[in-house]
Amino acid sequence: MRRSTFTWLFVCVLVAALCAGCDSEPAAAPTPEAPVEISEPLTGTLTINGAVTHPFVVQRAGTVVAQIVTLAPDSTAVISLSLGTWNGQVCQIILANDAATSGALGVVTGTASTAGNFCVRVSDVGRLTAPTDYEIIVRHF
Repeated sequence: MRRSTFTWLFVCVLVAALCAGCDSEPAAAPTPEAPVEISEPLTGTLTINGAVTHPFVVQRAGTVVAQIVTLAPDSTAVISLSLGTWNGQVCQIILANDAATSGALGVVTGTASTAGNFCVRVSDVGRLTAPTDYEIIVRHF
């Protein structure tokens, strides 16, 4: 009798263990992390007939926006604002706004199809009359 009690107890524990492993609902897939937008302020001085390139790294595919925030001493100065890919030495221009000024008219928007090295470039288009300080914001993921 002791043996049949032990066998019955063993079967009950085994059935309970098997049932505990059963779940009628499938496990939920992990929620992907939402992308975090990165804002990079870039500053410098653009000289007459000059150009300045700022490389940056995009961590994931998505929208890339470069905008001129300020130009000084002349906030109405017209320059070129460009976005491109960076190979470590050269900014290969993809998009350009050759009539950019501070504010809403100084924007270039593109899409990075993958993570990688990109660049923003400012240059004189022959309209500067003095060296010009600038601040650009580049937003990306």
